[in-house]
Amino acid sequence: MLDPKIIKKDFPILQRLINGHPLVYLDNAATSQKPKQVIKALVDYYEQHNANVHRGIHTLSEEASGLYENARKNVSAFLGVDRPKELVFTSGSTQSLNMVAFGWGLRNLRQQDIILVSDAEHHSNLVPWQVVADKTGAKLELFPASQAVDGNIVPLIKEKLSDRVKIISLSQASNVTGAIADVKDVVKEAKKVGALVCVDGAQSAPHLKVDVKSLGCDFFAVSGHKMLGPTGIGALWVREGLMEQMDPVQYGGGMIKEVYDQKATLADTPERFEAGTPNIAGAVGFSAAIDYLRAVGSDNIRQHEINLNEHALSELSTIEGLSVIGPKDPAKRTGLVSFVVKGLHAHDLAAILDSEGIAVRSGHHCAMPLHTKLKISASTRASYYLYNTQDDIKLLAEGIKKAIRLLG
Repeated sequence: MLDPKIIKKDFPILQRLINGHPLVYLDNAATSQKPKQVIKALVDYYEQHNANVHRGIHTLSEEASGLYENARKNVSAFLGVDRPKELVFTSGSTQSLNMVAFGWGLRNLRQQDIILVSDAEHHSNLVPWQVVADKTGAKLELFPASQAVDGNIVPLIKEKLSDRVKIISLSQASNVTGAIADVKDVVKEAKKVGALVCVDGAQSAPHLKVDVKSLGCDFFAVSGHKMLGPTGIGALWVREGLMEQMDPVQYGGGMIKEVYDQKATLADTPERFEAGTPNIAGAVGFSAAIDYLRAVGSDNIRQHEINLNEHALSELSTIEGLSVIGPKDPAKRTGLVSFVVKGLHAHDLAAILDSEGIAVRSGHHCAMPLHTKLKISASTRASYYLYNTQDDIKLLAEGIKKAIRLLG
């Protein structure tokens, strides 16, 4: 079983006082905090092994290269990937999704082709496809996931499917509603018309047990910083054989075999997609975060968050004027709850909570189309993780009640 009070001791920042109060960190969907094991791995890399990778035969370069490639193996295994060469290190989910859109999309999409995404996507899984549609003449169509508060999007997708649909790009879990999509069923429907499926796993990989081979998708993007890892590191998994159908989106050192005056030949995959000096320290820290998550156990994290969902939905239901967005079933959402309070702006509420040492997110959470469809300008989001407790949820509820008394 997971004991968040013990786990919390591994996170130095969680010992801080904010505005005179113990920090209650409930903004994990934006970024998670880092355990001392990850911080130590970063310090150790810079103090003992710092060098560029794949380019030197001296000891430090060989050590750094080994750490970097071992990190690739570790992240791959965590995602259920048995061939590490299918994994590209990126700066995060945003770069990963851009890599799919511009690396695969620009090369393969044509006029009359359809790109299918939902109206509940994070901007990083919508805006790149808008640009690609404009450049290729393909048509971008949105299916109304905003209507599926329980995450049951398959019927909505089936209504849009045809042999013109070439790719479906969707989040496995919403960063606003927390709703979990049944990616397996989406893939089954997509295969019937020959469409590829790209999954934004930024909000699912930290919280659910992910096996990309079992899901059956073609691309899967993750961000390390939402999984206890450093910022500026992430990964894109690409199904075997598909990398050869993609173009690099950056060119330069490290991604070529030979260069002549007028032409160059590309390196093998995945190196051809990792131009320049990669975030070596980030990869090392990401690997340490994977070790930490593996030690705690994905199933334990999931059950802990379901319990917190249950507690949060119960506590918030007692607050007059507060409406929760998303599934009512604690088991159908990841570890977050977004809500609106009648007569109280989300930013004002977040400011009052901050004065109590409680960190939440307010705004449209980079999902403006979803908020527009829901007819709300902004919402407040409390997102929790393996180190959060039921006491944190209780303090959140008390903080909301205080804000209502002061501003309502």
